[in-house]
Amino acid sequence: MTRRAVALVSGRVQGVGYRWFVRGLAEAAGLVGFARNLSDGRVEVALEGDHDAVADALAALDGPRAPGVVTAVDVRDEAARGGSAFTTE
Repeated sequence: MTRRAVALVSGRVQGVGYRWFVRGLAEAAGLVGFARNLSDGRVEVALEGDHDAVADALAALDGPRAPGVVTAVDVRDEAARGGSAFTTE
């Protein structure tokens, strides 16, 4: 079963390697999507693929290995869009 989730990650998450951390999680799990910095200091993360793999990656977004200081992760599900890679923008 495929799932697409978009997370808005708040805290000190820019300039600390956070997007590259998420990219590593996604690539290791075979997920597609993106991680990009937003102008308000948050990072937007889209993850799509196997439902359990997406859930595991979402759980790691504010886990002990996450760089910086994550204060909140707000998640919404969207319709799957497909894709072929994970990018950092």
